[in-house]
Amino acid sequence: MRLDHNEEGCVHAFIQLILTWYFGILDQFGLIGVVILMAMESSVFPVPSEMVVPPAAVVYLHDAHRDAAMLNVLAVVIAGTVGSFLGSAITYWVSRWLGRPLVVKYGKYFFISERKLQHADAWMVRYGASGIFLARLLPVVRHLISIPAGIIGMRFRTFATMTVLGSFLWCSVLAVFGLIMRKDMEALIAAQVGGATSLVAQQGVERAFSNLTLATLGLVAGAMLIYFCLARRTASFTPTPVNAGAQLDAIREQDSTP
Repeated sequence: MRLDHNEEGCVHAFIQLILTWYFGILDQFGLIGVVILMAMESSVFPVPSEMVVPPAAVVYLHDAHRDAAMLNVLAVVIAGTVGSFLGSAITYWVSRWLGRPLVVKYGKYFFISERKLQHADAWMVRYGASGIFLARLLPVVRHLISIPAGIIGMRFRTFATMTVLGSFLWCSVLAVFGLIMRKDMEALIAAQVGGATSLVAQQGVERAFSNLTLATLGLVAGAMLIYFCLARRTASFTPTPVNAGAQLDAIREQDSTP
């Protein structure tokens, strides 16, 4: 599927707006900004991780001395992992404290419908503790999976371990993606710093936006495809209102077994 000119222009404008805002956060807060945004992404706020880690990896690679370049990229990955863990842990403990009835009642104000929660339940029933690790790599379920884990009282050590491992892998993938798209990223960074004054420079920036837009959409589409394939496998495990609690309690008891 190919975007028409108007749709492509809207996508480019959206990405440009986000990157302009994000580069300002990086400039002001540094890696703390990465931590904060990834924490938001892992909770209930719609911050796309695909727009957080890749630019940060390129910025810190660009600003580093040659010998420390990859260490700076690793620092971005670690910052993203820490942020993902913090956001997930907060969601876990809030869900554990509130309990399912209050989460269902007030979740709609945070774009968490009961249907989405049921889907997260199904994911937990199908994959158990390993589903926490898988969820960190996939859209949609990524920010939801902490909720059923907290509600059923999954052992926090297990939850934290799976979250950190999955988040580190996902942030590493995003950092590598940023480095692959380094040339286009650097063109945008240069445009943000010094502006694109000449026609040739403006055309280069537009080409960079186009490349990044298509590459980012491709990355998201690939992750969505994997998610839908796995989600189809959960269909036969979708908990009914009658047995959902029993199935999730079984996971909790299994997790608590020494």
